[in-house]
Amino acid sequence: MIIKKEKKGNIDIIIVDKDKTDEEAENFKHSFCSGNQIKEIIKEDADVYTNENKLLLKFRKNVLSSKEIKNFYDNIIRFASKSYTTNRGIASGTKKKFNIRENPKVYSNVLGYIDIISPKQKYLLKKQNKTLKYNVRECRFNMENPEKFEEMVPLIRSIDKEYKKLLPEYYRKQRKKANETHFKIPNTSFTTITTNYNFRTGIHKDKGDDDEGFGNLSVITKGEYDGAETCFPQYGIGVDVRNGDILFMDVHEWHGNMEMKKKTKDAERLSIVCYLRKKVWENTRKVGKKEMMKHNKTVKNIGHREKIKEGVAKFE
Repeated sequence: MIIKKEKKGNIDIIIVDKDKTDEEAENFKHSFCSGNQIKEIIKEDADVYTNENKLLLKFRKNVLSSKEIKNFYDNIIRFASKSYTTNRGIASGTKKKFNIRENPKVYSNVLGYIDIISPKQKYLLKKQNKTLKYNVRECRFNMENPEKFEEMVPLIRSIDKEYKKLLPEYYRKQRKKANETHFKIPNTSFTTITTNYNFRTGIHKDKGDDDEGFGNLSVITKGEYDGAETCFPQYGIGVDVRNGDILFMDVHEWHGNMEMKKKTKDAERLSIVCYLRKKVWENTRKVGKKEMMKHNKTVKNIGHREKIKEGVAKFE
């Protein structure tokens, strides 16, 4: 709940207190944000702090380039809107974290680098009697579509620039780590990007990102819809992030989305989350560029060898 609000220039400075204790908030797991939890939706530039003077979020309207947004959207939308996963755990609202056969199918995808080898890659490695030296891999989209990914990077760099501008202390620590690995989005503090397409995330806390960094969220919207606000139910507030906006947020607090209610059939909400994945950095911080390129080639060839055996690769 909001206990104080004042204006500093064009920025609303908001102080909030918890509506629920930490023990009570544990009950948020496996559920979605609802209207009775949220007392106020933020729609203008704001900095929000807890009553313990801890930064909860910074929100800025219309700071991202429309050209960069369009390029990002045009190059990713087919993949982001067609590729689904059942492995998002409580972020998908499921009560069956490890039962991926029954979990909801959600359109959530990872770009850049990740420290998880896919089941198919594990199977092929075992079949080929091979192992990977580093427990990290280039993600499928950018590995298979390097030209498209290159077109998307300018928007990521703009998000990185805003991060440096608004949260310099957090940025400095994260960028220092990013500079220690070649497994990253070039010239940024990020190793990894997650896209969520029309995906209402359940209430959760993020894991796997840099402990010393600060989270971010931007969205690309099409058509018209209501709802889908990013909410912090323990504090009773939400933020209506729209096209061109950017939200920096403490992703280690409970957060999730309100229901998206389409007003037009073509309504789309593609969210973009950029972060430094801690284990990617830990596993690769001493790896040289040539070794990184060699490793990426090895990962790419895992499935390529199988396609050659099947007579497929010559057509690609």
